[in-house]
Amino acid sequence: MTKLSVNINKVATIRNARGGSVPNVAQVAIDCEKFGAEGITVHPRPDQRHITINDVFDIKSKIKTEFNIEGYPSPDFIKLVKEVKPTQVTLVPDAPDAITSNAGWDTKINFQFLSDLVDEFRSVGIRTSIFTGTDTEIIEYAAKTGTDRIELYTEPYATLYPKDAEAAVQPFVEAAKVAKRLGLGINAGHDLSLENLNFLYKNIPFIEEVSIGHALISDALYLGLERTIAAYKNCLK
Repeated sequence: MTKLSVNINKVATIRNARGGSVPNVAQVAIDCEKFGAEGITVHPRPDQRHITINDVFDIKSKIKTEFNIEGYPSPDFIKLVKEVKPTQVTLVPDAPDAITSNAGWDTKINFQFLSDLVDEFRSVGIRTSIFTGTDTEIIEYAAKTGTDRIELYTEPYATLYPKDAEAAVQPFVEAAKVAKRLGLGINAGHDLSLENLNFLYKNIPFIEEVSIGHALISDALYLGLERTIAAYKNCLK
């Protein structure tokens, strides 16, 4: 079964636009869990422009599902993750000022750096996932780091999907097959939506987790959070 992890960064963005605690980010995490999400994802950034450090600790103390913290492994990020001890840490090669994630790691160039991080997080019982593209060599080097999983960066799939769904998904199918052969768990995320999620799932049914935030929170403005989560979970059948 492919699990749905809801990225709640955008909820924090709305709250921070006015300050205060409306909407309540931790309560949204609890409600996502109640409505059927199997995981909660956050991506704290150095400027805390959406998810804050306090949010991370608050959410961890209140949810029962899997908790995934993603981000660039700066010293502060590493310290935070080791203190919080989420179910999973997803390592993303974001610049501090990046609006959103826009590329996977070059695992060949960053092999030793990533290997050391994987060892560090796994030594305290945290599952690791490395954000990658579909290049076979990149995935092979990811496997050599000892990581538990990779997360396939799906923005290229989402961009091409409306024009040619088969061409859009094919590199991801091949990448997933390579990852599976190497013993890696496979996650996927970025620009996945109600429009394109089911086609990805049907072609790669052994994906373990999809992490979805922007589209899901946007859909919830019209459908409500409970109906939206149900609709996304229906795409994973």
